[in-house]
Amino acid sequence: MPTLLSGEDATAAYDRLAAAKFREHNCEGLYGPPAAKQETKRELDNSFAERAQMLIKHGYRPKVAVELVLQEKELEYGNNPARMERARADAEDFLLRIRKGLI
Repeated sequence: MPTLLSGEDATAAYDRLAAAKFREHNCEGLYGPPAAKQETKRELDNSFAERAQMLIKHGYRPKVAVELVLQEKELEYGNNPARMERARADAEDFLLRIRKGLI
């Protein structure tokens, strides 16, 4: 039968395990390297259109899909008014292209 540690022995054992796990982890492996470049205007446009088209393919109406993508962008870039303004412009452009039958 194994014996259970108590008091200071248990705390010390837990601390040793936690420290070992911390030393072994790799943040870069989990989250990838930091972004080295900023997205270009074309990449941002494609990103918006790709997201919206994916939602449309899954059965959402275009206007609803655009609203959902705008909400995603707001969560991503809520602190950046310039990016949000760009996302709104992309949304209008996307809906206009849908109406014209270009997409």
